[in-house]
Amino acid sequence: MIRRKLESLEYPLCDTFDINDKVKMRNLVLWLEDHRIKLYEMEAREELRNIRSENWEVAFKIYLDTMRLPDVIDRNKQLEVIDWLLSSAIRYKYEDNVGKYSEACSNKVKQGVKKDPKMVRANPLDKFDFGSPEFIEGINQLGNHLGVTNHPNHIVTLEAIATLVKTRMSTNVLKNLEDLKPKGKPYPFMEMNMGFESGDYVANQASKILRLLYLHDLRDLQTKINECLVAVQTITANPKTDTKLGKVGF
Repeated sequence: MIRRKLESLEYPLCDTFDINDKVKMRNLVLWLEDHRIKLYEMEAREELRNIRSENWEVAFKIYLDTMRLPDVIDRNKQLEVIDWLLSSAIRYKYEDNVGKYSEACSNKVKQGVKKDPKMVRANPLDKFDFGSPEFIEGINQLGNHLGVTNHPNHIVTLEAIATLVKTRMSTNVLKNLEDLKPKGKPYPFMEMNMGFESGDYVANQASKILRLLYLHDLRDLQTKINECLVAVQTITANPKTDTKLGKVGF
């Protein structure tokens, strides 16, 4: 983690840096102030420049106060302090060259953008009349063939057919037909207590079905959320371990 930040800052002694070496650590602090952070005027850096002075630690404490070291950083843990200083130096470096890095990032994004494929032929569906009697009759016949109840709105019937094909007839599903077979004991949902009573038997049964459909949609949403989390974690949760530092992560 420390090494990567040193490399990004182009620290010349990156290969030989040892955080447990007091002189090397002080040299790093001075170099960061001279070349990246530049918080002090040149003459105000003299106490930091005298790295073998007994008062260097006092000067460094004042420097951290001036830098407004967050309270969450333990001053007694040198690794945490240096890591925070390096992060601050990277931020200053970016602010000094924001135009350069923004342009580089923009060019990188442009290079990664794929151009839309050229359509050689017109989409045949564009010529369809989705409200024609022939189209409506064809949807209803297809629904009857697949066992889908026809809806007064043929588009709703078409959506139901599409859902059936996707969940029951896709290539992946047909490869695992065993997964389609119901497992376990069927739940008598028509006999369950909804927690309320409408006063009408048909309305009660319809409400139970709607509740099951809602739970199905809710479960589908949860599955998609989990897939999003997994996708994000493949990008962010890729820990690199540095056993010398005793830490896991970037």
